[in-house]
Amino acid sequence: MGTVFSISLPRQAYTVSVARDVLGALLGRSGICQGCVDDILLAVSEACANAVEHGGPATDYSVEAQLATGWCELRISHTGRAPDTAALVRRFTSEHAPLPGLESESGRGILLMRYLMDEVDFSGEPHTTVILRKRVTSCDPASEDDLGREHPSARFALL
Repeated sequence: MGTVFSISLPRQAYTVSVARDVLGALLGRSGICQGCVDDILLAVSEACANAVEHGGPATDYSVEAQLATGWCELRISHTGRAPDTAALVRRFTSEHAPLPGLESESGRGILLMRYLMDEVDFSGEPHTTVILRKRVTSCDPASEDDLGREHPSARFALL
């Protein structure tokens, strides 16, 4: 088993950056290429922002990550109001999801997630969960300190 990470956060706007910072530190120390880390953090930020904005009346949401050789899977969940499942599934799976208008301040999150990640999925009841998967690489050059040393498997939980 690879690294497992879980954090539960209050459904407040400031927590999106908290999730991003903590997850960024974990991913950065895992030897994942910086380009992959950047893609993951932006996609997770969008999913967290959606949980904060649309997750009412839940008071919190969770971010879970599992890192395995070559893959990173993330789950952003809340127990708030379930969205219109059919409409959400269309946005997550349609090849031609409608773009928001140029004047619109929102509506691009799912499109960004789909562009940045290799797989994006949605599951409903009992939790509303966005599932993000990305193939990751170790394309950054290793430092001299890391040569000949494997990164240990670890389990992280912040609740």
